[in-house]
Amino acid sequence: MPSSASIDKDEIAQFSAHAGDWWNPDGAMRPLHRLNPTRLEYIRDQVCRHFGRKMAARDSLAGLATLDIGCGGGILCEPLARMGATVTGLDASAEAIDAARVHAAQSGLGVTYISGSAEDFAQGKKKFDVITVLEILEHVADMDSLLNAVAALLKPNGIVILSTVNRNAKSFLLGIVAAEYLLKWVPRGTHDWRKFVKPSELAAHLGKAGLQVSDITGMRFDPLNATFHLRRNDASVNYLMSAVATK
Repeated sequence: MPSSASIDKDEIAQFSAHAGDWWNPDGAMRPLHRLNPTRLEYIRDQVCRHFGRKMAARDSLAGLATLDIGCGGGILCEPLARMGATVTGLDASAEAIDAARVHAAQSGLGVTYISGSAEDFAQGKKKFDVITVLEILEHVADMDSLLNAVAALLKPNGIVILSTVNRNAKSFLLGIVAAEYLLKWVPRGTHDWRKFVKPSELAAHLGKAGLQVSDITGMRFDPLNATFHLRRNDASVNYLMSAVATK
């Protein structure tokens, strides 16, 4: 297992234990499957707006080198590849990467998967137009170390898309009590509320890494349909953030 500053080995071990369940929409990764369409909508809109592309095009991300950090089993990587992007998935869990490679092969998609840390990967020469860092910030040991690596991997005109959970009373009730104990969407102990990240805190961390926030949009859960929807004025629980390089 990688030993870079951002890697929390206990967190990685927990996700590795569920590696075989990544593509089960009703299993341990059910919330991510529910989140995925909303995340993809946001990524497409932000990336197309940033690069001046048509959002309605089926290959709207064609030719863009895209890196998904904390890719897990590849549930975001595969649809990004179908949108035309050249996709690399990076994860510290070797078990998750194995699951991702198997599923990509079964799907006939040429996604490149790498097991390792962002810090180690940033030592190479590869740069990316788009970097996604979704639902992992609340699981890392050192956010500054991770975001410095993200900045190093980003092309000068690139864009970073991040998502995480706000830290407040509402997120404790919905993200911990409801998700882990009442609805049992995720195994108990998946999240530590103290590691949830306020938007202002994330913006400050990004600024230290030389990245400037360009958008913040919330995601609201609809309990009737068990779906998420983008809500620009409500980042009280789940939210997405875009950032661009300032240097």
